[in-house]
Amino acid sequence: MTFRQADSVDSAAVPGRAAGVVDAGAFPPLGELPLTRGTVDRGCERRADEEWLPGLLEDPRTRVLRLVGGKAPVGDGALLLSGPEAAAEAELVVYLGRVSGEEVVLAVLPEIPEQAGGGTEWQGLRDVAAGLAAHEGALFVEALAIANWHANHRHCPRCGAATGVVQSGWVRKCPQDGSLHFPRTDPAIIVAITDELDRLLLGANAQWGGQRFSTLAGFVEPGETLEAAVVREVAEEAGVSVHSPRYVGSQPWPFPASLMCGFTAKSASTATVPDGEEIVALRWFTREELAREVEEGTISVPSGVSIASALVEQWYGAPLPEPRRLEN
Repeated sequence: MTFRQADSVDSAAVPGRAAGVVDAGAFPPLGELPLTRGTVDRGCERRADEEWLPGLLEDPRTRVLRLVGGKAPVGDGALLLSGPEAAAEAELVVYLGRVSGEEVVLAVLPEIPEQAGGGTEWQGLRDVAAGLAAHEGALFVEALAIANWHANHRHCPRCGAATGVVQSGWVRKCPQDGSLHFPRTDPAIIVAITDELDRLLLGANAQWGGQRFSTLAGFVEPGETLEAAVVREVAEEAGVSVHSPRYVGSQPWPFPASLMCGFTAKSASTATVPDGEEIVALRWFTREELAREVEEGTISVPSGVSIASALVEQWYGAPLPEPRRLEN
Protein backbone atom coordinates (compact mmCIF):
# COMPACT_ATOMS: atom_id res chain seq x y z
CA MET A 1 0.00 0.00 0.00
CA THR A 2 1.24 3.50 -0.77
CA PHE A 3 0.64 6.59 1.28
CA ARG A 4 0.39 10.27 0.37
CA GLN A 5 2.13 12.70 2.67
CA ALA A 6 0.66 16.07 3.68
CA ASP A 7 2.91 18.94 2.61
CA SER A 8 2.67 20.69 5.97
CA VAL A 9 4.09 17.80 8.02
CA ASP A 10 7.79 17.12 8.55
CA SER A 11 8.05 13.39 7.88
CA ALA A 12 11.23 13.05 9.93
CA ALA A 13 9.44 14.28 13.05
CA VAL A 14 6.44 11.99 12.86
CA PRO A 15 6.61 8.22 13.59
CA GLY A 16 5.38 6.07 10.75
CA ARG A 17 5.30 8.91 8.25
CA ALA A 18 7.35 8.14 5.13
CA ALA A 19 9.07 10.83 3.11
CA GLY A 20 8.07 11.63 -0.44
CA VAL A 21 4.87 11.29 -2.45
CA VAL A 22 4.25 8.10 -4.39
CA ASP A 23 2.11 8.32 -7.48
CA ALA A 24 -0.99 6.18 -6.95
CA GLY A 25 -1.51 5.86 -10.70
CA ALA A 26 -5.10 5.31 -11.73
CA PHE A 27 -6.26 4.69 -8.17
CA PRO A 28 -7.64 7.30 -5.74
CA PRO A 29 -5.47 8.18 -2.71
CA LEU A 30 -6.19 4.98 -0.75
CA GLY A 31 -4.78 2.96 -3.63
CA GLU A 32 -5.74 -0.61 -4.47
CA LEU A 33 -7.60 -2.02 -1.47
CA PRO A 34 -7.61 -5.75 -0.63
CA LEU A 35 -11.19 -6.41 -1.79
CA THR A 36 -10.79 -4.40 -5.00
CA ARG A 37 -7.67 -5.95 -6.50
CA GLY A 38 -9.27 -8.20 -9.12
CA THR A 39 -11.87 -8.06 -11.83
CA VAL A 40 -14.24 -10.62 -13.29
CA ASP A 41 -15.81 -10.50 -16.74
CA ARG A 42 -19.38 -10.81 -15.51
CA GLY A 43 -20.80 -11.30 -19.00
CA CYS A 44 -24.00 -9.26 -18.75
CA GLU A 45 -24.81 -10.03 -22.37
CA ARG A 46 -24.27 -13.77 -21.81
CA ARG A 47 -26.18 -14.20 -18.59
CA ALA A 48 -29.34 -12.61 -20.05
CA ASP A 49 -29.71 -15.73 -22.22
CA GLU A 50 -31.84 -18.18 -20.24
CA GLU A 51 -30.04 -21.10 -21.90
CA TRP A 52 -26.60 -19.87 -20.87
CA LEU A 53 -26.45 -21.13 -17.28
CA PRO A 54 -28.03 -24.56 -17.94
CA GLY A 55 -25.51 -25.05 -20.73
CA LEU A 56 -22.60 -24.25 -18.41
CA LEU A 57 -23.80 -26.83 -15.89
CA GLU A 58 -23.52 -29.50 -18.60
CA ASP A 59 -19.99 -28.47 -19.56
CA PRO A 60 -17.26 -30.32 -17.59
CA ARG A 61 -14.92 -27.35 -18.04
CA THR A 62 -17.15 -25.08 -15.91
CA ARG A 63 -15.75 -24.26 -12.48
CA VAL A 64 -18.02 -24.02 -9.44
CA LEU A 65 -17.45 -21.89 -6.34
CA ARG A 66 -19.37 -23.48 -3.46
CA LEU A 67 -20.73 -21.34 -0.63
CA VAL A 68 -22.24 -22.53 2.66
CA GLY A 69 -23.34 -19.98 5.24
CA GLY A 70 -21.05 -17.36 3.74
CA LYS A 71 -18.02 -19.67 3.77
CA ALA A 72 -16.13 -21.13 0.82
CA PRO A 73 -13.64 -24.02 0.60
CA VAL A 74 -10.00 -22.95 0.84
CA GLY A 75 -6.80 -24.98 0.59
CA ASP A 76 -3.16 -23.87 0.53
CA GLY A 77 -4.27 -20.23 0.54
CA ALA A 78 -6.47 -20.51 -2.55
CA LEU A 79 -10.15 -20.93 -3.31
CA LEU A 80 -10.97 -24.52 -4.21
CA LEU A 81 -13.22 -24.64 -7.26
CA SER A 82 -15.07 -27.78 -8.31
CA GLY A 83 -16.65 -29.22 -11.44
CA PRO A 84 -20.31 -28.69 -12.39
CA GLU A 85 -21.40 -31.79 -10.49
CA ALA A 86 -20.87 -29.77 -7.28
CA ALA A 87 -23.97 -27.72 -8.16
CA ALA A 88 -26.30 -30.72 -8.21
CA GLU A 89 -27.57 -30.17 -4.64
CA ALA A 90 -27.42 -26.37 -4.72
CA GLU A 91 -30.22 -24.19 -3.38
CA LEU A 92 -29.13 -21.40 -5.70
CA VAL A 93 -26.94 -21.27 -8.80
CA VAL A 94 -25.62 -17.99 -10.21
CA TYR A 95 -23.28 -17.25 -13.10
CA LEU A 96 -20.33 -15.28 -11.71
CA GLY A 97 -18.38 -14.69 -14.90
CA ARG A 98 -15.27 -15.54 -16.85
CA VAL A 99 -11.80 -15.54 -15.27
CA SER A 100 -8.64 -16.49 -17.19
CA GLY A 101 -10.74 -18.13 -19.88
CA GLU A 102 -12.77 -20.24 -17.43
CA GLU A 103 -16.48 -19.86 -16.76
CA VAL A 104 -17.26 -19.74 -13.03
CA VAL A 105 -20.60 -20.48 -11.38
CA LEU A 106 -21.71 -19.98 -7.78
CA ALA A 107 -23.49 -22.85 -6.02
CA VAL A 108 -25.07 -22.05 -2.64
CA LEU A 109 -25.34 -25.32 -0.73
CA PRO A 110 -27.49 -26.07 2.34
CA GLU A 111 -24.58 -27.67 4.23
CA ILE A 112 -20.91 -28.53 3.88
CA PRO A 113 -20.52 -31.71 1.83
CA GLU A 114 -19.31 -34.76 3.75
CA GLN A 115 -16.61 -35.44 1.17
CA ALA A 116 -15.05 -32.00 1.27
CA GLY A 117 -11.56 -33.30 0.54
CA GLY A 118 -8.39 -33.48 2.61
CA GLY A 119 -6.83 -30.15 3.51
CA THR A 120 -10.04 -28.25 2.82
CA GLU A 121 -11.13 -25.54 5.24
CA TRP A 122 -14.40 -23.63 4.87
CA GLN A 123 -13.66 -20.02 5.69
CA GLY A 124 -15.32 -16.62 5.44
CA LEU A 125 -14.23 -13.69 3.31
CA ARG A 126 -12.81 -11.71 6.24
CA ASP A 127 -10.62 -14.67 7.19
CA VAL A 128 -8.89 -15.22 3.86
CA ALA A 129 -9.34 -12.19 1.60
CA ALA A 130 -5.94 -10.66 2.27
CA GLY A 131 -4.15 -13.85 1.23
CA LEU A 132 -6.15 -14.74 -1.87
CA ALA A 133 -5.04 -14.05 -5.41
CA ALA A 134 -6.69 -10.93 -6.86
CA HIS A 135 -9.16 -12.78 -9.09
CA GLU A 136 -10.10 -15.16 -6.28
CA GLY A 137 -10.86 -12.30 -3.92
CA ALA A 138 -13.03 -10.70 -6.61
CA LEU A 139 -14.95 -13.96 -7.10
CA PHE A 140 -15.51 -14.40 -3.36
CA VAL A 141 -16.77 -10.82 -2.91
CA GLU A 142 -19.14 -11.13 -5.86
CA ALA A 143 -20.41 -14.54 -4.76
CA LEU A 144 -21.09 -13.46 -1.19
CA ALA A 145 -22.84 -10.24 -2.23
CA ILE A 146 -25.19 -11.90 -4.73
CA ALA A 147 -25.92 -14.79 -2.35
CA ASN A 148 -26.83 -12.34 0.43
CA TRP A 149 -29.16 -10.47 -1.90
CA HIS A 150 -31.02 -13.63 -2.89
CA ALA A 151 -31.32 -14.72 0.74
CA ASN A 152 -32.95 -11.42 1.72
CA HIS A 153 -35.15 -10.77 -1.31
CA ARG A 154 -37.18 -13.89 -1.94
CA HIS A 155 -40.56 -12.14 -2.26
CA CYS A 156 -41.96 -9.45 -4.50
CA PRO A 157 -41.96 -6.06 -2.71
CA ARG A 158 -45.12 -5.10 -4.61
CA CYS A 159 -47.44 -8.02 -3.91
CA GLY A 160 -45.54 -10.38 -1.61
CA ALA A 161 -45.51 -13.34 -3.98
CA ALA A 162 -42.51 -15.65 -3.96
CA THR A 163 -40.20 -14.66 -6.81
CA GLY A 164 -38.31 -16.91 -9.19
CA VAL A 165 -34.68 -16.67 -10.30
CA VAL A 166 -34.02 -15.69 -13.93
CA GLN A 167 -31.19 -14.35 -16.10
CA SER A 168 -28.55 -16.72 -14.74
CA GLY A 169 -29.23 -15.69 -11.15
CA TRP A 170 -29.02 -11.92 -11.57
CA VAL A 171 -32.74 -11.10 -11.56
CA ARG A 172 -35.75 -12.26 -9.57
CA LYS A 173 -39.13 -12.21 -11.32
CA CYS A 174 -42.56 -12.03 -9.75
CA PRO A 175 -44.96 -14.67 -11.19
CA GLN A 176 -48.00 -12.55 -10.28
CA ASP A 177 -47.30 -9.14 -11.80
CA GLY A 178 -44.25 -9.94 -13.94
CA SER A 179 -42.08 -7.31 -12.23
CA LEU A 180 -38.32 -7.75 -12.32
CA HIS A 181 -36.13 -7.14 -9.28
CA PHE A 182 -32.39 -6.57 -9.44
CA PRO A 183 -29.59 -6.88 -6.89
CA ARG A 184 -29.13 -3.83 -4.70
CA THR A 185 -26.08 -2.26 -3.13
CA ASP A 186 -26.35 0.05 -0.13
CA PRO A 187 -23.88 2.98 -0.28
CA ALA A 188 -22.30 4.01 3.00
CA ILE A 189 -19.70 6.64 3.84
CA ILE A 190 -16.72 6.08 6.10
CA VAL A 191 -14.53 9.02 7.03
CA ALA A 192 -11.17 9.83 8.60
CA ILE A 193 -11.58 13.19 10.39
CA THR A 194 -8.61 15.33 11.36
CA ASP A 195 -8.33 18.60 13.28
CA GLU A 196 -6.00 21.59 12.88
CA LEU A 197 -3.22 19.66 14.66
CA ASP A 198 -3.67 16.70 12.30
CA ARG A 199 -5.03 14.52 15.09
CA LEU A 200 -7.39 11.72 14.06
CA LEU A 201 -10.90 11.35 15.50
CA LEU A 202 -11.92 7.76 16.29
CA GLY A 203 -15.06 6.45 17.94
CA ALA A 204 -15.91 3.37 19.97
CA ASN A 205 -19.10 1.60 18.91
CA ALA A 206 -21.42 0.27 21.61
CA GLN A 207 -21.26 -3.19 20.04
CA TRP A 208 -17.48 -3.33 20.50
CA GLY A 209 -17.41 -2.91 24.27
CA GLY A 210 -15.86 0.57 24.32
CA GLN A 211 -12.21 -0.41 23.74
CA ARG A 212 -12.15 -0.80 19.95
CA PHE A 213 -11.88 2.51 18.10
CA SER A 214 -12.51 3.12 14.42
CA THR A 215 -13.39 5.76 11.87
CA LEU A 216 -17.00 6.96 11.74
CA ALA A 217 -19.39 5.56 9.15
CA GLY A 218 -23.04 5.51 8.17
CA PHE A 219 -25.48 4.79 5.36
CA VAL A 220 -26.37 7.33 2.70
CA GLU A 221 -30.02 8.37 2.91
CA PRO A 222 -32.41 8.71 -0.08
CA GLY A 223 -31.84 11.91 -2.04
CA GLU A 224 -28.52 12.59 -0.31
CA THR A 225 -25.08 13.09 -1.81
CA LEU A 226 -22.06 11.25 -0.42
CA GLU A 227 -20.55 14.53 0.78
CA ALA A 228 -23.76 15.52 2.57
CA ALA A 229 -23.86 12.10 4.22
CA VAL A 230 -20.35 12.66 5.58
CA VAL A 231 -21.35 15.96 7.20
CA ARG A 232 -24.64 14.61 8.57
CA GLU A 233 -23.33 11.30 9.95
CA VAL A 234 -20.41 12.92 11.77
CA ALA A 235 -22.71 15.55 13.29
CA GLU A 236 -25.19 12.87 14.40
CA GLU A 237 -22.67 10.40 15.84
CA ALA A 238 -20.01 12.75 17.19
CA GLY A 239 -21.52 16.23 17.45
CA VAL A 240 -18.67 17.53 15.29
CA SER A 241 -19.03 19.90 12.34
CA VAL A 242 -16.80 18.91 9.44
CA HIS A 243 -15.95 20.48 6.10
CA SER A 244 -13.94 19.75 2.95
CA PRO A 245 -14.96 16.10 2.51
CA ARG A 246 -12.62 14.48 0.01
CA TYR A 247 -13.21 11.13 -1.67
CA VAL A 248 -10.23 8.76 -1.31
CA GLY A 249 -11.48 5.33 -2.38
CA SER A 250 -14.20 2.71 -2.12
CA GLN A 251 -14.55 -0.94 -1.21
CA PRO A 252 -17.36 -3.49 -1.56
CA TRP A 253 -18.36 -4.82 1.84
CA PRO A 254 -20.86 -7.66 1.33
CA PHE A 255 -22.00 -7.90 4.96
CA PRO A 256 -24.63 -8.00 3.67
CA ALA A 257 -24.62 -5.51 0.76
CA SER A 258 -22.66 -2.33 1.36
CA LEU A 259 -20.35 -0.24 -0.78
CA MET A 260 -18.08 1.68 1.58
CA CYS A 261 -17.16 5.08 0.14
CA GLY A 262 -14.08 6.41 1.92
CA PHE A 263 -13.53 10.09 2.66
CA THR A 264 -11.30 12.40 4.62
CA ALA A 265 -12.68 15.56 6.21
CA LYS A 266 -11.57 18.43 8.41
CA SER A 267 -13.21 19.37 11.70
CA ALA A 268 -14.32 22.89 12.51
CA SER A 269 -14.01 22.23 16.27
CA THR A 270 -12.65 19.59 18.63
CA ALA A 271 -15.58 19.37 21.06
CA THR A 272 -17.28 15.98 20.75
CA VAL A 273 -20.64 14.60 21.88
CA PRO A 274 -21.10 10.85 21.29
CA ASP A 275 -24.66 9.94 20.42
CA GLY A 276 -24.72 7.35 23.23
CA GLU A 277 -26.45 4.76 21.08
CA GLU A 278 -24.04 3.75 18.33
CA ILE A 279 -21.00 5.68 19.58
CA VAL A 280 -20.18 5.52 23.30
CA ALA A 281 -16.77 7.21 23.29
CA LEU A 282 -14.80 9.56 21.04
CA ARG A 283 -11.13 10.48 21.13
CA TRP A 284 -8.65 12.64 19.20
CA PHE A 285 -5.36 10.77 18.68
CA THR A 286 -1.90 11.94 17.75
CA ARG A 287 0.18 9.38 15.87
CA GLU A 288 2.34 8.77 18.94
CA GLU A 289 -0.71 8.21 21.17
CA LEU A 290 -2.43 5.82 18.78
CA ALA A 291 0.69 3.76 18.14
CA ARG A 292 1.52 3.51 21.85
CA GLU A 293 -1.97 2.49 22.96
CA VAL A 294 -2.37 -0.07 20.17
CA GLU A 295 1.02 -1.57 21.01
CA GLU A 296 0.22 -1.66 24.73
CA GLY A 297 -3.18 -3.21 24.06
CA THR A 298 -5.08 -0.39 25.77
CA ILE A 299 -7.26 -0.06 22.68
CA SER A 300 -7.70 -1.91 19.41
CA VAL A 301 -8.30 -0.56 15.91
CA PRO A 302 -9.52 -2.10 12.64
CA SER A 303 -7.11 -4.43 10.89
CA GLY A 304 -7.08 -6.79 7.96
CA VAL A 305 -8.97 -6.03 4.76
CA SER A 306 -11.37 -3.30 5.91
CA ILE A 307 -11.29 0.17 4.39
CA ALA A 308 -11.34 1.53 7.96
CA SER A 309 -7.90 0.02 8.48
CA ALA A 310 -6.68 1.60 5.24
CA LEU A 311 -7.98 5.04 6.28
CA VAL A 312 -6.28 4.87 9.67
CA GLU A 313 -2.98 3.66 8.22
CA GLN A 314 -3.05 6.27 5.43
CA TRP A 315 -3.27 8.98 8.09
CA TYR A 316 -0.61 7.30 10.25
CA GLY A 317 1.69 6.85 7.27
CA ALA A 318 2.49 3.14 7.73
CA PRO A 319 1.07 -0.03 9.27
CA LEU A 320 0.39 0.41 12.98
CA PRO A 321 2.49 -1.63 15.41
CA GLU A 322 1.22 -5.01 16.53
CA PRO A 323 0.04 -5.36 20.16
CA ARG A 324 2.75 -6.65 22.46
CA ARG A 325 2.37 -10.28 23.51
CA LEU A 326 3.46 -11.57 26.90
CA GLU A 327 6.10 -14.25 26.69
CA ASN A 328 5.90 -17.29 28.98
